[in-house]
Amino acid sequence: MTHTTDFPRGPRRLALPAHLRTALWLANIGLPVLPLRKGKLPYGNCPACTRSACGDRPQMKAAGPCQCPAPCHAWAAATTDRDVLTSTAWAGAWKQAHAVAYHPGGAGLTVVDLDNAVAVAWARQNLPATTVVATTRGEHWVYRGAMRSVNGVREGVDLKSTMGYVQWRGPGAGSMAPLPDAVRALAVKHPTAAQPTPRVVTVPAPAGGGECPHRSPAYLERGISMAEQRIKEAPDAIHRTVYRMFLAVLSAHGRCGCLSEAHIARLFSAAQGKGESLRHCTDAWDNARTSLGL
Repeated sequence: MTHTTDFPRGPRRLALPAHLRTALWLANIGLPVLPLRKGKLPYGNCPACTRSACGDRPQMKAAGPCQCPAPCHAWAAATTDRDVLTSTAWAGAWKQAHAVAYHPGGAGLTVVDLDNAVAVAWARQNLPATTVVATTRGEHWVYRGAMRSVNGVREGVDLKSTMGYVQWRGPGAGSMAPLPDAVRALAVKHPTAAQPTPRVVTVPAPAGGGECPHRSPAYLERGISMAEQRIKEAPDAIHRTVYRMFLAVLSAHGRCGCLSEAHIARLFSAAQGKGESLRHCTDAWDNARTSLGL
């Protein structure tokens, strides 16, 4: 999509669910969109994606949508096709949707997601002025131009563009600027500057409730160590790897009460060492628990 001006100001009213009206308006101006459920999570539109089983990032190695039946999941489901958006496959999703998301990279955009006041202050000192959209905890700075999505480039700063999605929160204010080199440079991982400092884990250990089947602490230790190692050695698809390792640990140890907060802190530390933010670690942990019914 080629942007010549800033975001238009609002959708026309149609006899459709409110979020679908917004989605159709955004699609009409060239933003690929999708519905979000509670917690800013995408709907699973195929068995492989049900209840976030795919980790909310299908086929991260691919350059486009995954091979699930259309419409697919997360950024791969984003579309400007009115027939897809109004199809029976998404009818229930739009009725229950909590929000609308868009795929910035699919529209030739990059969003700098500033998650707190410190990150916003940093952006105002270091990045060129552009369209700014207020969020619950910070701001989205929107630039013309696409790049790869990278989380945790600084504390509280994520880059959302290709293979990523962002909740639509309105057109914002200010004129949209071209994607600057200062933002592109943030995607280059420097061992000392770009890796976020691990923060204290904020999720409680599962309480359990059944008899612990593990006769030796060595079994649990081996499982935690293996998960840590796989996260640290993952060359790409970090979101998906973190989710799958959290899911594997919880599947084996989440019901018997042998997991401690120290064990969880080790997993979070390994994930944060690969660039994941505390927020994304917490989301992945919560998604894994939900998938297992914990």
